[in-house]
Amino acid sequence: MGFIDTHTHIDGEEFVEDLDAVVARAREAGAEALFVPGINEQSIASVRDVCGRFPGYCYGMIGLHPEDVKADYNEVLDRMYAELKANTKEWIAVGEVGLDYYWSREFEKEQLEAFERQVKWSIETRLPLMIHCRKAQNEMVKILRKYKEELPGGVFHCFTGNEIEAQELLEFERFCLGIGGVLTFKKSNLPQTLPAVVPLERIVLETDAPYMAPVPHRGERNESAYVVNVMEKMAECYQTTPEEVARITTENARRLFRV
Repeated sequence: MGFIDTHTHIDGEEFVEDLDAVVARAREAGAEALFVPGINEQSIASVRDVCGRFPGYCYGMIGLHPEDVKADYNEVLDRMYAELKANTKEWIAVGEVGLDYYWSREFEKEQLEAFERQVKWSIETRLPLMIHCRKAQNEMVKILRKYKEELPGGVFHCFTGNEIEAQELLEFERFCLGIGGVLTFKKSNLPQTLPAVVPLERIVLETDAPYMAPVPHRGERNESAYVVNVMEKMAECYQTTPEEVARITTENARRLFRV
């Protein structure tokens, strides 16, 4: 029952002590590959290091996360773009990029400009986007619509919205919704929302490890092996088998990221 965790931050300090064991548990649980997003300039090295330790199993992305967008974002993006252009084949996506106005709108304008600039990287390199969006769907969609026909595709990571928001995102035909632990939460609306409007062919699985651990691991450090819990809940929602969820979502991830 092979699956792909399309979003795991295993290059983070939370995994320094036992990374080998974490990856071993992921393999044992059925993970065929782990996709590791970048979040800033510093993470280029940490993502590269993890992917170098597990070649053909861990695949890296490069991007400036909205919460890492500060006043100097243009200089940072210049350097990251040079890295992307020099080693395009090394990366499977531009990400994790996007907009986040949950805590603050201090760098609202900078976030918009940084996101749009990285959207253009995706079009130029034909690498898909891994998009993070919190409290900013209207602004995100407005930017993406400008490039709708040119975009190679991507993932709306950690989707937790309602049916109307899901339908709006599904208008971007080459994109999938990334679904993780929130699906298993007691107060989540996803068990009703997803089967109503989102076909399994438009979903990829993810953890966002070390965050957002699914039930029954809530409050613990999340890890890729726990995708199994998400898969089981999704099978229940779609009235199918975990094997079928694994098969379809893995095909989606491989098609999208060309891995």
